[in-house]
Amino acid sequence: MGETRTGSEPPGPGVVPRPRDSNLKIAIVDESPIRAAILEDGLREAGFTLVERIAETRNLLARVYAMDPDVILIDLESPSRDELEQMFQVSRIVKRPIAMFVDQSDTASIQASVDAGVSAYIVGNLQKDRIKTILDLCISRFNAFSRLQGELDEAKDALAERKVIDRAKGVLMKAKKLSEDEAYTLLRKTAMNEKKKIAEIAQSVVTAAELFK
Repeated sequence: MGETRTGSEPPGPGVVPRPRDSNLKIAIVDESPIRAAILEDGLREAGFTLVERIAETRNLLARVYAMDPDVILIDLESPSRDELEQMFQVSRIVKRPIAMFVDQSDTASIQASVDAGVSAYIVGNLQKDRIKTILDLCISRFNAFSRLQGELDEAKDALAERKVIDRAKGVLMKAKKLSEDEAYTLLRKTAMNEKKKIAEIAQSVVTAAELFK
């Protein structure tokens, strides 16, 4: 945290510290001061002191960006479909652990919260002695998902690189009458000489071949 960002740029993704870290900055989104006080009391009793409330949901994304919290707790008493969709939009855009508290819900809303990336969707009476456990669960789920997403992104990148390297080898084999091993060796040697990744050289070969078609 602490990096400089513009007001329109969402906080960057990443693994969030464990909830025992009292330096976590926690945002409470709640228009009701009474309900927000329950959350805030539960957090402070658990040792979290950097707690701020967002009482106005208008321009919520801008307010969240300005605060740049580590964790977001959203408390909605009886949310309408439009209110839920606004909160789900926040969850999709802001890559932070989000726990959402609602008094009533349905299967569709719960599924929508999962699809939006809400880390914890809590239905029922809000009790301050549960806040610490819920916060722990929220961060743990977020971190687990972030790791899985990172692994998936790495696998996709590796697959894309293999595909472009295979295409580049095909281009070189045809243009220079090389074997597959010779084509790969040429790509690797060029990458070493230019201090670039083999995939970058391969993409240049493929792009050049497309230009000369």
